[in-house]
Amino acid sequence: MSLNEPPDHDQRFKTLIVEFFREFLFLFFPAWAERFDLTAVDWLTQEVFPDPPQGERRALDLVCRLRLRPGVPPPFEGSEEGVLVLIHLEVESNDRIAGFRRRFFDYYCDLRRKYDLPVWPIGLFLRVGLDGVGWTTYEETFWDQRILQFIFAYVGLPALDAETYLSGESLLGVALTSLMRVPRERRVELQAEALDRIARAEENDWRRFLLGECLQAYSDLDPAEWERLQALLITDKYKEARPMTLTYYERGKLQGELTALREMTEGQLQEKFGSLSAAVKQRLEAMPVEQLKDLGRKLIRAQSLKELDLED
Repeated sequence: MSLNEPPDHDQRFKTLIVEFFREFLFLFFPAWAERFDLTAVDWLTQEVFPDPPQGERRALDLVCRLRLRPGVPPPFEGSEEGVLVLIHLEVESNDRIAGFRRRFFDYYCDLRRKYDLPVWPIGLFLRVGLDGVGWTTYEETFWDQRILQFIFAYVGLPALDAETYLSGESLLGVALTSLMRVPRERRVELQAEALDRIARAEENDWRRFLLGECLQAYSDLDPAEWERLQALLITDKYKEARPMTLTYYERGKLQGELTALREMTEGQLQEKFGSLSAAVKQRLEAMPVEQLKDLGRKLIRAQSLKELDLED
């Protein structure tokens, strides 16, 4: 993990996508976005219990319920017009998605069983590009016979061209350019240009903050590149963007505090419960500061890792 990349992908993208949900759909799936009534989006609880009451709990990233626009045919034949549907968006930050495909299929089954509504599943990949935007599959076979094929939409940010989205109309696309394909020699200038576009945008302060924070969190600039960025931002051309960026020192300090807290928490868990599995360490890696602090408070009375939601 780079110095400039805080680990809390889930919380960052949950907040960003909820705020810019309409923009997300029209940016990557414009033809389908036209089919939904996006004036009333109902965000649902993100937990499902596939085997109640004692079964495991699954926490999903984003699930919303909304209606189709008048005149749009229903996803299932025989359904009524104006039917309610679900959109499930899952953020995946790993650099491999083999395990994600099966997990995403399980989530789809859980949602269909719980709500009995059509579900459009979308994967947002931060480290896997595939073809940029498209559809991919999870399949199960019995010898040479295909038993199951689950198809879902995806956005693979690393395969998309950052220059194209920087010059596009969508500010969300501008904010995501740090995760897209760009020549190394253009990274600093692209960061400055993207910050400048966000700073000048006719948006409220909260929305500009979300966009700028996401852009900077994934910039992946080394110390020398951060110095070049700071030099650019003191020029008249980028003076509007100057207040939006943290210095390299400030970013490093924040990341250092998070790393220290995570290491201390991991040590306390090992002291109480013994050696930790790779899965538990991965969950710790994904926790933001406040969640780690809360975990430390609960650790005093907890009798198991499962009680702390670190094991299924």
